[in-house]
Amino acid sequence: MYLASKDLADLIIDKRGIEDDFSFYTVTDQANVSQPKGLFVPLNEESGELLDAIANGAIAAIWDHRKKLPQYTPNHFPVFFTNDNAEAIREIIKQYNEKLDGEMNSNMEITNFKITNKKLLNENKQTYDIAVILEKLTNKMANTSERRG
Repeated sequence: MYLASKDLADLIIDKRGIEDDFSFYTVTDQANVSQPKGLFVPLNEESGELLDAIANGAIAAIWDHRKKLPQYTPNHFPVFFTNDNAEAIREIIKQYNEKLDGEMNSNMEITNFKITNKKLLNENKQTYDIAVILEKLTNKMANTSERRG
């Protein structure tokens, strides 16, 4: 079960772009990594440019509404605006974890969360929660792949 755009729409009201229901195969905070059908969530300046994220497969982004969206952003490209990207990713991971709870099976495809900014995850208690929830998701994915063998 993949993270769906409607899941984000339930969490983040302010958005623009295509409003069809589609799934995310990847969620990442790094523009320069492969992110097939990805959701790009820049957590700081080191996350990279939206253009690179799109080139690497991002099909939507979460964006801090206080920052100007780059002019090259396609009009149809889904963007979810928030006050705090770290809080948004924490809520997304929490909701996704709850969505998966008890519904894991050996053939299930799940969204791959690639949150690489470990320094940010350890800066405060709120972002530490991301690391804890992400670890639970990773363990679920590992248990699923072990059963596939």
